[in-house]
Amino acid sequence: MNERPTLEIIAPTVEEALAKGLEQLGLTASDVSVEVLDTGSKGLFGMGGRQVRVRLSVNPPPGMGSPAKAAGQPSTASAPEREADAAPAAADIHDAVLDTTESVVSKLVHQLGFEAQVSAHYDGEDREGRRSIHVDVRGRDLSALIGRHSEILNAFQYVSSLMVGKEAKQFVQLVVDVEGFRARREKQLRQMAQRMADQALKMGRSVTLEPMSAAERRIVHMELQGHPAVITKSVGEEPRRKVTIAPKE
Repeated sequence: MNERPTLEIIAPTVEEALAKGLEQLGLTASDVSVEVLDTGSKGLFGMGGRQVRVRLSVNPPPGMGSPAKAAGQPSTASAPEREADAAPAAADIHDAVLDTTESVVSKLVHQLGFEAQVSAHYDGEDREGRRSIHVDVRGRDLSALIGRHSEILNAFQYVSSLMVGKEAKQFVQLVVDVEGFRARREKQLRQMAQRMADQALKMGRSVTLEPMSAAERRIVHMELQGHPAVITKSVGEEPRRKVTIAPKE
């Protein structure tokens, strides 16, 4: 009766399929549930002749009650009693999700042939009050898990999010970092954004950066969003979408 709208996307990687689907729907990752229907002809990352196929299902609006509440069955517990009952449950869920995250990512890492230690913790809340889970993977010879332009790491991150979400039976947003790569890369991107902004102002025209993933483009946009003299925008098509930096008119 309450069937959710769905969209199926075919792309070379899970990351590209998700980004493409979200763009078509005009939604963010927290607004949809994601299911990988086909991981491609060469394992998890879609490397080979067959591309990955992903289904996005639009989540119901927040605040919708359980079936019993929707049917008009009132709760007999008082507000303080409900809050007291809910608090321990929330803490248990959080702990369980972190445990599930570490377990799932550890198994996935080892199935891919790597030896590493995995730890997970909650990041700070964003503007909407949501918290992602930061996963730190540490070990030896993990460069192959990152890839030339972090495409392997990005795909691994999305696949991990899907698997953890399925295991935890809820949407889980993961940020997976390998040997501090993302932290170093973010620092480089922020520094580059400032340098290129200065160059755009000196030249008096827009400059275009190298193709980047959606996550890296967002870092550049955020770094320069408060800049008094330049504006940024994304141009082109995935997977070669880029950021341009131009002087304000």
